[in-house]
Amino acid sequence: MDFGNIIEFLGNRTILITGVTGFIAKILLEKILRIQPNVKKIYLLIRAADAKSANARLQDEVLGKELFKILREKLGADFDCFVSEKVTPVMGDTSYEDLGVDASQLKEMYEDIDIVVNVAATTKYEERYDVALGVNTLGAKHVVNFAKNCAKIKLLIHVSTAYVCGVKAGLISESPYAMGETLNGEATLDIDLEKKLVEQTLINLIEEQVSEKTIRQRMKELGSQRAKLYGWPNTYVFTKAMGEMLVGKHRGNLPVVIMRPTIVCSTLKDPFPGWLESCRTLDMVAVSYGKGSLSFFTADNSSVLDLIPADMLVNSIIVAMKANLDQPYLSIYQVGSSYRNPINFGELHEFHFRYFTKNPWSNHEGGTSPVKIRKALVLSNVRIFEIVLLLCNFAIQLVLSLVRRMGCTSLQQALVNFDKKLKITMSFVDTNTENLLITARLNGLDEDIFNFDPMSVNWKHYFFQVHLPAVVKYLF
Repeated sequence: MDFGNIIEFLGNRTILITGVTGFIAKILLEKILRIQPNVKKIYLLIRAADAKSANARLQDEVLGKELFKILREKLGADFDCFVSEKVTPVMGDTSYEDLGVDASQLKEMYEDIDIVVNVAATTKYEERYDVALGVNTLGAKHVVNFAKNCAKIKLLIHVSTAYVCGVKAGLISESPYAMGETLNGEATLDIDLEKKLVEQTLINLIEEQVSEKTIRQRMKELGSQRAKLYGWPNTYVFTKAMGEMLVGKHRGNLPVVIMRPTIVCSTLKDPFPGWLESCRTLDMVAVSYGKGSLSFFTADNSSVLDLIPADMLVNSIIVAMKANLDQPYLSIYQVGSSYRNPINFGELHEFHFRYFTKNPWSNHEGGTSPVKIRKALVLSNVRIFEIVLLLCNFAIQLVLSLVRRMGCTSLQQALVNFDKKLKITMSFVDTNTENLLITARLNGLDEDIFNFDPMSVNWKHYFFQVHLPAVVKYLF
């Protein structure tokens, strides 16, 4: 297989991308449009009330982002015309059969599309169970069924998460989930019953005439309870794991690739270093630390974090697309760095301390002086951390009661958001991903365009020159 012609491979393709208002899908879209202007068409599934609203979301939440500045500079006045010719926004929702697409547009899509990339997801750890089940679990099944109806379909790529494994120490393999499999082995998981449980719970809550706020809270609690019942730590990874099960069950002979990224960070290089949006798990620590509000947390300094720059993930998706086209198998690729180029928490802590010491943050709009930070107290003993946190929480509650009476909402919110924890305990084996890289290299891969080798990342340079400046620029 010739991996030197990946750009040519993308030419004349008709691709459906779901979840395009999200971080990863945006980068994928920009990459394809920039490197292969002869792509035939890219359909973008966007949740919206109507076609006009879908197009507005495309302009505001996707094309209007700084991410597209290189492509805009390259095309100049032709940018809008080019995008209009190549990109078709489609009003729809993966939570519904046929992706909620209007029948008049559905026929055209079924006839044209040859590759489907499903990136649609809700990534909140404690999302409402009905919402997470609809998007992350049933949405995956709906996308599989949609792809199977496409006359020219060559491949479905389903973007999941490496953390479908739950929380456990040791090496995590690139293995598929069997239908009904659980992490604790104590109960049999029936996704149909989970769906019925959600439906009945919603009916009961409506009959009780409780407030929307109460419904939201009850559904969040239900998701957390069901996840923990089967051994998963939160609703997000639980529903993503069930989504993988349904993909495996319903695919038939459909060629399918499941991508399992670890913690996705700002771009390393492409289209430019350090593009980032929304505050992710790792970034929350950076923001709190850089602003001087994170003074202690629990973590083992020797524990390994598993990070992957977003553009490297996108490169792996495109290379996997080439490798698995028309292959009637289910392939799984874990995309991360902990197995071959690990960074531990002690190093990460040192990078943050040194960066923000040298580049202290100051709120220029508020007229505040630069924030002086000190090394945070890292408590590797969770029990000690809980005791310290309990004492601090008692003090916080006393202060909060005074703050509420004084009406200082900003201080109140800062205190409410005080408790931050980070704990990473596993290492993901990426044998399939490594073999894909080796094969591609031996067959002409242009790594200047499609690099996804975690060994090539110098973490010190990445954090000092790329990621932390990006966090300050986009998130502070």
